[in-house]
Amino acid sequence: MSEKSKSQLLEEELSYEKKSYFEIADEEERKKIFDYAKGYMAFLDAAKTEREAVTEGIRMAEANGYTPYVFGEKLKAGDKRYYNNRDKNLFLIVKGSAPLAEDGVRILAAHVDSPRIDLKQNPLYESGNMAFFKTHYYGGIRKYQWTAIPLALHGVLVKADGSRVFVTVGESDEDPVFYINDLLPHLAQEQSAKPLGSAIPGESLNILIGGLPYPEGDVSDKIKLNVLSLLNEKYGITERDFQSAELCVVPAFRARDIGFDRALIGAYGHDDRVCAYPAMTAMFDTDAPEHTLLTILADKEEIGSEGNTGMQCRLLLDILEDLAASDGVSGALVRSRSYCLSADVNAAFDPNFAEVFEKKNAGMLSAGAVMSKYTGARGKSSTSDASAEFVGFIRKLFSENGIAWQTAELGKVDIGGGGTVAKYIANLNIDTVDLGVSVISMHAPYEVVSKADVYALYRAFVAFCQK
Repeated sequence: MSEKSKSQLLEEELSYEKKSYFEIADEEERKKIFDYAKGYMAFLDAAKTEREAVTEGIRMAEANGYTPYVFGEKLKAGDKRYYNNRDKNLFLIVKGSAPLAEDGVRILAAHVDSPRIDLKQNPLYESGNMAFFKTHYYGGIRKYQWTAIPLALHGVLVKADGSRVFVTVGESDEDPVFYINDLLPHLAQEQSAKPLGSAIPGESLNILIGGLPYPEGDVSDKIKLNVLSLLNEKYGITERDFQSAELCVVPAFRARDIGFDRALIGAYGHDDRVCAYPAMTAMFDTDAPEHTLLTILADKEEIGSEGNTGMQCRLLLDILEDLAASDGVSGALVRSRSYCLSADVNAAFDPNFAEVFEKKNAGMLSAGAVMSKYTGARGKSSTSDASAEFVGFIRKLFSENGIAWQTAELGKVDIGGGGTVAKYIANLNIDTVDLGVSVISMHAPYEVVSKADVYALYRAFVAFCQK
């Protein structure tokens, strides 16, 4: 093999090129990548809604020695706590050995809600010898992608007496699934001529749930009555109970390997459980941390982080103030010394739609964890834009720990745009930057990520927790 020229050596020293983590990793590292993916895929199948993600997070936390957090409690180094906010928002806390006044808190913040289709409060009706649920979609979906696929029903109903009834139908092989009708191509000439975004109106996303009439009696809506009878028999509910319910339909697909080489994962809800799982496991795998650690699984990110389970709620501020008070220091001081990785995804460069990406600044599949210094839209509106100093700190941390990572924007400047929870945390005077993985077909009912990127993100979070 001929020796490299001076210019080739200089190019290697001075230039930057994104490389596949699979290519860089040795055989032992590749095994870890694939082994880690198995646990993540099991989490995806168990946690298709924010409620289920919080339930699974608490189960994992308790298995790792975490106990409920009580406001006013004075924590000592090594104490592990969790705070369950209304079953839809979870905080995991480990008290570090370093004083909060010096080191602040290391925060990992992911969201566990995903785009889906919710049921309206009065959803049940009959028409055309079929029974349906009326719906109101949640988050940024492309409506046409949700028709003619198998769907599962998840959620909770609160009855008049205050008791809760949990529902999961469509996940077991023995369960029925549900469905949104679409037009056959023979009759879809007018629909096909419409713009993609308006061809399927929101009010037509009705869930097909039955077709069998109630066998007895003289009533006008026998199929609807039969559905109500079945629901009453199994769950003890009436039609009025839908008014105090949170029910949604999600794809009935399970997480699966994608490709002959099994390098990729297809699943519903990568955005953003692909960050939530590494955040939790990184925290569980950090023993006796120097820094106080806080992992947040947030709700409502897909609709603006609103409400008392979203990141605009002041609960994060309350918890940080409470931790500071237990150390006898100012909450403002602790926040000013704290760091946060807003754990959220970016779009992976897709050569099938290359025209919407600026390739040099797009996230590449399998090139490692992806940092988004800023998100927002067009002129960087509605973003926190992390400082060069904080990005430099993270860059040094990753370099010292051999983390595979890259930077990216979400599409071309005048085309792309998106938001995360980063700005709400940065608004508390906490240095914050987005770190996640690149996703193919983001917000689709079935998204794709690279196993290499999931493991790289986990390693990045471990380094952040331990250093």
